[in-house]
Amino acid sequence: MFVLQPLVADAATARPAHVPVAEQTRGGLVESVHYGSVIALAPDGSVLFGAGDPWALFYPRSSLKPLQAVAMVRAGLRLPAQLLALSAASHSGSVMHQQGARQILDLYGLDEDLLENTPDLPYGRAENEEWLRGGGTAGRLAQNCSGKHAAMLATCVINGWPVSGYLEPSHPLQQMIAGVVSELTGEEPGAVSTDGCGTPLFAVTLGAMARAFGLIASAAPGTAEAAVAAAMRTHPEQVAGEGRDVTALMRQVPGLLAKDGFEGLQLAGLPDGRSLAIKIADGSDRARLPVTLHALALMGLDTAALAGLEPAPVLGGGRPVGTLRAVGFTR
Repeated sequence: MFVLQPLVADAATARPAHVPVAEQTRGGLVESVHYGSVIALAPDGSVLFGAGDPWALFYPRSSLKPLQAVAMVRAGLRLPAQLLALSAASHSGSVMHQQGARQILDLYGLDEDLLENTPDLPYGRAENEEWLRGGGTAGRLAQNCSGKHAAMLATCVINGWPVSGYLEPSHPLQQMIAGVVSELTGEEPGAVSTDGCGTPLFAVTLGAMARAFGLIASAAPGTAEAAVAAAMRTHPEQVAGEGRDVTALMRQVPGLLAKDGFEGLQLAGLPDGRSLAIKIADGSDRARLPVTLHALALMGLDTAALAGLEPAPVLGGGRPVGTLRAVGFTR
């Protein structure tokens, strides 16, 4: 049995050696600097380029969801593609997303009350405002991980595992997921904690997560990895939502597999096995996208179609006076 152990004190307090990866200028001066780490891998696992400390431990947060989805498909989970994409989602909480999570439950005779994720309001701004205007309150279906949790319950039913306590690290579901995460990343977790939604969360390195995304994105047809990748690519609106940059990235870049995560994380994989992992040190989401776009360009991708995702100019008195841009790493 995989036993979850906390990180020892010295390692837990160690600070990764992040470097500047983005800066905001105003009037010709650098006004703000975002530190972070970046790694891009070739299909054979060699490093294409990197910056900072991509071999330091970190928690992959919601970027772990595609790996969890792969584990569940291997364990017998069968869902229509749009619902499989939702099982790997940090969705915006739209009516479509909430109905999808409920549909997963219905397919396996499950009730919403069995969900053990943390109740929350919809994550997307527009979805949040619409929900509140309609009198909605925090709920488990509205929470942005509800698709994953519904899929976890379904996987328990398929395998005859208890549905109660499915988030406990000792539960067969979580033991199985831990093993698949170790296989895909090539690392044993250096620490384990609990994610915001309540699931066990494994500390690995950026390099290991990049490896996993490369494997999933380039997997052979008929595998669980290929099923998850195809579902996410075909239904990016389920993985995030309308108006979300992750949705736009997968729509505009053919074959790109992309997943973000709280605390400034971006993972991506390509059909040829190349992959990318980014961590913004301060957890800010502001720098994640410009760093991602710069890294994808360095990987040789045509990012012209992504011009609309470039950060807006920094304004002063309503006029452009600066920029937010990636810095500090190249091939």
